[in-house]
Order: sequence, then structure tokens, then C-alpha cells
Amino acid sequence: MLRKDGRDNESLRDCVITLGVSKYAEGSCLIAMGDTQVQCTATVQEQVPRWRQDAEEGWVTGEYAMLPRATSERTDRESHRGHRQGRSMEIERLIGRSLRAVTDLKALGPRTILVDCDVLQADGGTRCASITGGYVALAQACRWLMNKKRVKTWPLTAQVAAISLGLVAGELMLDLAYEEDSRAAVDMNLVMTSRGGVVEVQATAEGEPFSVGQLGQMMTLGQKGLKQLLALQAEALAGLQS
Repeated sequence: MLRKDGRDNESLRDCVITLGVSKYAEGSCLIAMGDTQVQCTATVQEQVPRWRQDAEEGWVTGEYAMLPRATSERTDRESHRGHRQGRSMEIERLIGRSLRAVTDLKALGPRTILVDCDVLQADGGTRCASITGGYVALAQACRWLMNKKRVKTWPLTAQVAAISLGLVAGELMLDLAYEEDSRAAVDMNLVMTSRGGVVEVQATAEGEPFSVGQLGQMMTLGQKGLKQLLALQAEALAGLQS
């Protein structure tokens, strides 16, 4: 079954990761997955949150936001609404958990790396693109710390990436665009490391429950897509000074 963009069900959208899109950030990239575009920037802060000051470890966290015209209709900035949306806060926590899962916080030392994920254009899978691009920005910031001799050992233990997939019109599809995601009977986001560890599985039936067998099929297909994304991350970062 060919999809509207001509892909087969097991194919990713075209994914391009461009490094160095921010002049000032210690790490940055633009990740484009089809028509979804997210700018990820990593900032090194020589302090940790107050509640971690006695931990003798660093911290990695994320922030997530959509530009007003990232979608087909303009949405107000959350700062103008006077409160954060629950969706944005949930995605931020997911980004932070995913990046910390591959960071040796003790090796990072008493500092914070804050990864901002700003959605320039949304067409499905923005949280997954944020995690995949967020890792690339984080790795650049870690290389910056190594080059500045602020850390002695490489603080990342693996790569991490995320992919969306689901059941649409009875078909299992990888890397859902918005039009597919909006009518999916089952929607999944899968976050895994390059060592094969599962960070998070978000799988939801929108109507009829799905079977354990279908869950296994989705996990298998998700891992196939993640293998490609991890390779694209490694290729994008290959030019960093070792």
C-alpha cells in the first residue's frame, strides 16, 4: 500500500539533519523529517538545579515549543496564554528522560545541558524528531565540553532516537505524517538507544484494543526505523573532532 507521499508502509520520510544552525549555542541542528522541521539547540550552564546541588552530578533537560505558524492555523504562544499546555510539558519530560537515559551524569559534572526543541513546522512526529535531533545537539555540546577540557571522559553512553508508527486503515505504518496520525486506530511512539535498550513505549488504542501480537509487530517495525535514524545521527556527527 503506497501512501500519499509515495512511501511504502515500512519506509521513513526523508530525514535530513543539518548541524550548526545556531551561531551561539554549544550544539545545534535542524532536523527535517518530511515536512516536520525542528530546530534543536543545546546550552551548557555551569550550574545544576537547586534540588540537585548535593548530588555531585550534572543534569540534562529539555524544553519544547511550537512556533505560532508551525501548523495550518496560527496558535497563540504559550507565554501569551499565561500557562503551559499539558501536551508541551509532557513532551518536555519525555525529551529529558530520553536524553538522560544515555548520559553519564556523574561524568558530566556539576553542570546542566538544556536542549531546546522548537518546532518550525509540524506534520506529525514532532516529539520523535525532537528527541532524535535533541541527541545530535547534546552530542555536539558534549564535544564542546571535551574540547574545552571541562569534562575528562565522554559523558554519553549511547545514542538515542525516537520514531512514530501505528495502525492506519488496518495497515501497519512507520513514521506517521499528520494526516495518517490523525486517523490512526493505534498510535505508538518508540524511544530506544543504539545499544538496543528501550527508553519509552507510548502505545494507545483510539478505539478497539490491539493485540499483543500487533504490539510485537509494531516493536519490530519501530526498531527497523530507529536503526536508520541512529545511522543518520552517526553520519551527521561523524565530522566532529574526536
